[in-house]
Amino acid sequence: MINLNGRKARMLLVYPDYTDRDCTAKTSGGNYMEGLASISAVLKQGGHTVKLMHLLNLHTEKDFKDKLKKLWDETDGFDIIGFSVRTTAFPDAQTYIKWTKESYPEAFIICGGYHPTLVPDEVLAADGVDCVCVGDGEYAELELCDKMSAGEDYTGVESLYFKLPDGSFKHNPIRPLFSDLDRLPIPDFDLFDYDNLESSKVGTAIVVVSRGCFYNCTYCGNGNFRKVYPNKKIYARFRSPENAILYLKTLLEKHPYIKFINFRDAIFNMFPDWFDKFMDMYKEEIHLPCTGNIRFDILTEETVKKMKECGFYTIDMGLESGDQEMRFKYLRRYQTDEMIINCSNWFHKYGIAQLTYNIIGLPYEDIHKALKTIKLNARIKSDRVIPNIFYPYEGTPLYEISKEAGFIPEGDFTQRRVPLIQPQFPEEQVLFIEGYFMHFVRRYKLAYRLPKFFGVPYEKWLDHRVTGKHVPYSFYVKLHDGYSSIRNSLKDFLVNRMPGLYVKLRMIKHHKKAQKDAK
Repeated sequence: MINLNGRKARMLLVYPDYTDRDCTAKTSGGNYMEGLASISAVLKQGGHTVKLMHLLNLHTEKDFKDKLKKLWDETDGFDIIGFSVRTTAFPDAQTYIKWTKESYPEAFIICGGYHPTLVPDEVLAADGVDCVCVGDGEYAELELCDKMSAGEDYTGVESLYFKLPDGSFKHNPIRPLFSDLDRLPIPDFDLFDYDNLESSKVGTAIVVVSRGCFYNCTYCGNGNFRKVYPNKKIYARFRSPENAILYLKTLLEKHPYIKFINFRDAIFNMFPDWFDKFMDMYKEEIHLPCTGNIRFDILTEETVKKMKECGFYTIDMGLESGDQEMRFKYLRRYQTDEMIINCSNWFHKYGIAQLTYNIIGLPYEDIHKALKTIKLNARIKSDRVIPNIFYPYEGTPLYEISKEAGFIPEGDFTQRRVPLIQPQFPEEQVLFIEGYFMHFVRRYKLAYRLPKFFGVPYEKWLDHRVTGKHVPYSFYVKLHDGYSSIRNSLKDFLVNRMPGLYVKLRMIKHHKKAQKDAK
């Protein structure tokens, strides 16, 4: 048991913020994380000290230990070290925890985030982990710090699971959700090197004014996150419109160079009444160009018109699969092709660019079903597409479907480029669809614009290029990997060395899009 004898706690938050296996050192960039900024704000409000170890790339043992020692010496040591753990970063987090315990065996290690919430015992069983937080962590971790400070027994704190000295686990009840997000302080933006974040360099603020989602998409962890709470009916919540505006004003006062707002809420139009009131206030008091994630099936043309008036220059939407049966049967997304096309027409009408999220490599998918996703993107004239390879998160319905079908390989599959092994949709085909997704969306757009006399045979020729028996998928994947490396390096160079040019090019693109749609 840790007894701080009345001294306030010192906590270090460790954030592995990367997806590739590159050990090349990065000195700036990375992403803002709302959850960590919120935890820091609550703990600092309680008088405790919080620092961030922002890992922008995969670290070697020496680099990690050197960085940890520097922070340790600057703060005169940490009582608690908290690791933010997503599923794909869990293997790396285990290594970092091992190195932390080797350097500072007295430190109390707590893990939080998506993965500990979905599979808490798996994380708690890892060597060196003393505790995991299940669900929202702000007030559980505040109580932990307060009890350590007071020298009280903290192993009964709700929402925390503990590894006891004899190796057994103690599961405490999960504290109920609070419906009023206004009770949270404004996030601690200063926890991050905010001015040097990747988004900040291009004048964009990442903003989150809600928590949760009341939909049950089978591939998403939200359905299972909701289940952990005793009062799960209020899982989806927003800050009040007034408090959300205060959040934005506070952020803009600290960082006045921000010119774009990127709302990263799960579904920004989830509550239409809230959305309408907030957008009226946003138009009046903020009115910066913005983007956010919406759903097709809770959208009206009037809402789209209001979004344009308030500054939306692009919108993000989860299309996921262009195969309607896949959407209904496996994803629980009950949106018809007609609904998706009709809603998209509204965005074209009002000159708002569309970005779609798409999933490739779903269980029971094949290249013909994946081609339907490309074609639906072409039919709705998507301006930008993000094809994501399906990852089976433990505890989700689609994970269980994949496991039961025998598609999940034995051992650690977190580093596989294509997690599922499916005979009808081999890895090289999945990677080919992912890599050339936008390439074919553009060409099918052309096919649909042409007169039928030309468009129909052109479409059939494209179909053959995607699904033909003799397509050299592996060769095309290697070719695209090389191209992607060059393209990503160029983007990183522009963002880090010439951010003004990057922003100018982005706005020219969206301006041309708005002019084109307005004709």
